[in-house]
Amino acid sequence: MGFAVIIPAYNEAKTIQNVVSTAVSTPGAEQVIVVDDGSEDDTAKAAASAGAKVLRLESNEGKASAMLRGAEQTACETLVFLDADLIGLRREHILALAGPVEAGEADMTIGLFESGRLATDFAQTVAPFLSGQRAVKRWVLLGVSDIGAVKFGIEVALTRYAREAGLRVKEVRLAGLTHVMKEEKLGLVRGAQARLKMYLDILRTAQRG
Repeated sequence: MGFAVIIPAYNEAKTIQNVVSTAVSTPGAEQVIVVDDGSEDDTAKAAASAGAKVLRLESNEGKASAMLRGAEQTACETLVFLDADLIGLRREHILALAGPVEAGEADMTIGLFESGRLATDFAQTVAPFLSGQRAVKRWVLLGVSDIGAVKFGIEVALTRYAREAGLRVKEVRLAGLTHVMKEEKLGLVRGAQARLKMYLDILRTAQRG
């Protein structure tokens, strides 16, 4: 069996169609699942039109919960998670994430932007553990305790679980890939507020015992 691509999304109608289209055309991608986390725009419609299976949540539950909900929609044992606001996504990026996990060479891969944009490249160089581009075995995701409560802290929770459990983690470079920054989507003020909320979720997760 191949792998499932799961894309948690909240108000990403402008970018999600290209992300889904690329995922759908990737060899080995058995399912492409978009979890629309209570969006107020046409995210669900755009994702469905590009060929994704869409799970529509009535309210915003947070990224971690959306990822878990997506995993519940597939029987695939290898799960590839992608952000919905990616720019420059290519099939080889998805295969680079899935390949080592599918081959049994790693329990989790973490994708790092490279030669995309200076701001996003730098952010992932400084804090690679925050990358949302990952592939994991299903049991790795389910191993994170109280996963629904960590929200935007899910990447920190996954990284910590992998370290504590002694899992094999491989970083892969994703050349030419970047994403739309929050300040670009929402404007400087609302974008900064959204970024602060994300960082608070990350901090809470990091402080959990």
